[in-house]
Amino acid sequence: MKSSTFTWAARIIPVFLLAIGMNALAQAPSPEHLSGIISDYTPVNTAANPAGPWEMRGHWSLDLKGNSGKADFSAYMAMELSDYWLFTTNSDATNPAIRSPHTHHIVMTDATVSSDPTDTGRCPANNPANTVRFVVNGTASFISGNGNPAPFEKKGPSTLQVCISGGTDGQSEVDYSNLALVFGGPATGHFGQQAIHGAVRLATSDRDPEGAPRPAK
Repeated sequence: MKSSTFTWAARIIPVFLLAIGMNALAQAPSPEHLSGIISDYTPVNTAANPAGPWEMRGHWSLDLKGNSGKADFSAYMAMELSDYWLFTTNSDATNPAIRSPHTHHIVMTDATVSSDPTDTGRCPANNPANTVRFVVNGTASFISGNGNPAPFEKKGPSTLQVCISGGTDGQSEVDYSNLALVFGGPATGHFGQQAIHGAVRLATSDRDPEGAPRPAK
């Protein structure tokens, strides 16, 4: 009798432990705070002077407000004219000031968060392809230029789309890996209408039982 009971327990305990593990995995907290870098170039814009391309380098953060469907986004970046512009315009590469270095701070509050395929389908495609996890849409409440309101702010508000995407192979992918920003309105005269790309460095949650930052995986 004891042998039969022990055999039954030996069979059922591994199944029970597996179920616990799968349940814990299914309830793993989704990120509420994401952050990372911006690293990209604008295209040549013949309507602008200088036409570019401009280098864009910076950092960003995104705070999702629980189940409210709202989020706050902020970014800061430095921009300057690229080597390509210097060479094609035969400019003086020994003069750092000729690159017109300047900074931008970008703020968007209470933007709308969506994972609906209709909304995520409007995000730019990545190559290699991955999956858009969610998109944040709203109006930029402030865009600075060297600490002051950017000149194009006088023309009215600009819209901003923030797309967060990740791997799709189902095995060793990074769940949150890519950022894409797309401006609309007056800001496009400076940043362009194309996607501005970046990477996710950290994805963390207030509900993380260990309470520590987690990598984007």
